[in-house]
Amino acid sequence: MFTQIRSLILTILAVFTAMPVLAASHREAPLIANDPTADITDFYFFRSWQDPDNAILILNVIPSQEPGSGPNYFNFADDVLYEIHIDNNKDNIAGNIVYQIRFKTEIRQPGNVFPLAYVALPPITALTGGGSEGLLVRQSYTVTERRSGRSPRDLGTGPMFAVPSNVGPRTTPNYEQLAAKGVFPLKNGGRVFAGQRDETFYIDLGGTFDTLNLHISPILSNADDANDAVIVGAPGAGTADTFSGFNVNTIALEIPISELLGSNGNKVLGAYASTSRPKVSVIKKNGDRDNSTRFVQVARMGNPLVNELIIATNMKDKWNATDAEDENEFVPFYCNSALATALNAVFGTGFPTANREDLVNALLRYAPGPPVCGSGRTHEALADFIRVDLDVAPTQPDGQRRLGPLAHDASGNATPDRAGWPNGRRPNDDVTDVALRVVAGILTNPAVPNLGDGVNFNVGSVGTNKTANGIATVFPFLPTPFDGRDRRHIDPKEGF
Repeated sequence: MFTQIRSLILTILAVFTAMPVLAASHREAPLIANDPTADITDFYFFRSWQDPDNAILILNVIPSQEPGSGPNYFNFADDVLYEIHIDNNKDNIAGNIVYQIRFKTEIRQPGNVFPLAYVALPPITALTGGGSEGLLVRQSYTVTERRSGRSPRDLGTGPMFAVPSNVGPRTTPNYEQLAAKGVFPLKNGGRVFAGQRDETFYIDLGGTFDTLNLHISPILSNADDANDAVIVGAPGAGTADTFSGFNVNTIALEIPISELLGSNGNKVLGAYASTSRPKVSVIKKNGDRDNSTRFVQVARMGNPLVNELIIATNMKDKWNATDAEDENEFVPFYCNSALATALNAVFGTGFPTANREDLVNALLRYAPGPPVCGSGRTHEALADFIRVDLDVAPTQPDGQRRLGPLAHDASGNATPDRAGWPNGRRPNDDVTDVALRVVAGILTNPAVPNLGDGVNFNVGSVGTNKTANGIATVFPFLPTPFDGRDRRHIDPKEGF
């Protein structure tokens, strides 16, 4: 089995891939932990299984939303610039196409006298016109496309509104129908959604950051590891999905693949997401003081959990403020794996910690390149992107395997899902378990075991248009958010 897996992964890496180190990005640096509306929790990039002619780009912000946190709930920030950057010529510079999303908040009457953001007078069943009267706080937004060498292009075909938080069955009585009204067409043949969704990323996060104090043994049996709809030992005795019952705010773009390609037709693309805030500087103009406003990046994400588990604490804020294609400065952190060191210290293992050229190649390049760990210097551009081959056919939700190229059956025989991560990233890809094995050295060492946290799917997801293990089947490809009145968080050792 290992020979098959290693061959598959090395083939993917030689062509295009970047493999993350663990999973998602929540409160990953000191400054962004205090700025949730700009805190990118997850970034997904994959080929649509609804329409294989299209690609999906998803940017999530505002982590760990307690659904019942009224009266103002969760909104995007008007003063944050949300961006998705595309590299379509494999030069490791994501400046070929940039999608910019900006929001504007209005307080609608009777919000001038009423103390709530949303109210069921009547129930909220629409984003505009009849049925929207209770939507006292409403956000409109724009999507602007910027291409190298061209003028900015507004992609909107009319007014677009963000879907509000799922308050509860009286205020938002049919949330799925309301959310469907929040899908808007774009001039490029695509569509967009902005609003609240289920926090789809799944992990025993509490156990992980209690210095790898997981609720189970981190070595899974072949049978448990092959089961994409299990929490090991559950119900009643196993681990837990820390994010069960929590929501996020989502910006989802569906773009025709033809719109993403460059003049050479290359279908191996890289991308990352960023958030920026305005910075006002006082400058002198004709001897007078004047204000100059520009946006300054405050967070970014390509591969998830890089900032949490690779970058040293004193450099995390600087990393967030640095463009993804300027990763050279941070190469020493990739070459010397702090996570591998932690695994060895806690579990007594002997995973490689130094000279990790495999991590540099996997995370920062389209294909393996010359060694950089000896000097920490290279003249090439290194970039933290999610990379996807849009020529690979998508896998339908019922057939998706959370371990992607590492997937296997209960006997350990390889059953890879070539459309899964590291070929882009889909919401249900178990980047936690795959990345643990990559950090442990599986690209070069056949003895790496089935490392994992025991959480194999999106636990407790609600609504329709999803598989039993929480994979949303239709755009925007994240399940219905939990409502504020009846949400439930599933705790360790608690039955479903």
